[in-house]
Amino acid sequence: MNEFGGLFICGGCNAKIGPGNLSKLLNGLPQTNDDRLLVGFDSTDDAGVIKLSDDVALIQTLDFFPTMVSDPYLFGKIAATNALSDVYAMGGKVLSAMNIVCFPEEMDINILGEILRGGSEVIQEAKALLVGGHSIHDSTPKYGLSVTGTIHPDNILTNNNCQVGDILILTKAIGVGIITTAYSVGETTDENFAEAISSMTTLNKYASEVIVKHKVSSCTDVTGFGLLGHLSEMLGENQTAYLTSRDIPVISGAYECAQELLVTAGGQRNRNFLNDKVLFKCDDFAIEELMFDPQTSGGLLISVPAEYAKKLVDELQQVDQLASVIGKVVELDTHKIIIE
Repeated sequence: MNEFGGLFICGGCNAKIGPGNLSKLLNGLPQTNDDRLLVGFDSTDDAGVIKLSDDVALIQTLDFFPTMVSDPYLFGKIAATNALSDVYAMGGKVLSAMNIVCFPEEMDINILGEILRGGSEVIQEAKALLVGGHSIHDSTPKYGLSVTGTIHPDNILTNNNCQVGDILILTKAIGVGIITTAYSVGETTDENFAEAISSMTTLNKYASEVIVKHKVSSCTDVTGFGLLGHLSEMLGENQTAYLTSRDIPVISGAYECAQELLVTAGGQRNRNFLNDKVLFKCDDFAIEELMFDPQTSGGLLISVPAEYAKKLVDELQQVDQLASVIGKVVELDTHKIIIE
């Protein structure tokens, strides 16, 4: 038993609605026709962007979810780190944040205090302003942020501008969904869990500050749709991504957990949605599960012209950021994504 009163089977980004159902809902909504809207929900991008002037655009996003860890303070840090990530994925700077809170009326209010303390520390690290929030009673605790950022209208990094010949770079290891699920039932070690926590509480701010100095084609953060789901959103109709499975970084212990079928419901939703788009040439079920695994507060996935890739990797590593070259973008082949 943990401080929230039970185990967490569907927390973090694993709790998000699957990409198939979500796309059907969004396709039915009326489109906004306004020249000020530079990026809207029709592009499945990381956040909305509204032009305020020739020099300033506003980035708007929000994210919240139920917990996947038993420590309220860590939950607050993870949820806040995750919510801020969309601004960094677009190359922007975080300006302000507001708390989003759902909390059971009968639960100890001090637990909520710890959640908010964790979140506020992350907001301070981001050098952003905490300006308020909204709270309601609910059957289970949920927490996140509504976030406002800024960017120059000419410098927006979108998630759908890959170019043939681009190299794909990933800045965090995958497998946190599988590790947190396994840890909740006592099937992985404290050391593996600590590595996952470290990843989930590392702001993408530091990687983003390097990325914006380079001629990057496209960028997104890897969250609930998993590595393959978010990669599929980046690719154009006439493009295929070739990935090398051995080059994809994995949280310690996650591969072994996947081999033992300690996988997530969100991962299965992602697999079902992407089934006809992905071809695995490697015969390795565990690797497949890791690539479909929903990531909470995952890393940035970057598409960059080949001639700039090495310099970008070098500069990311100089500021202690993981930078793994995991594949490349080519002209359309038999599938949208092919993994060897």
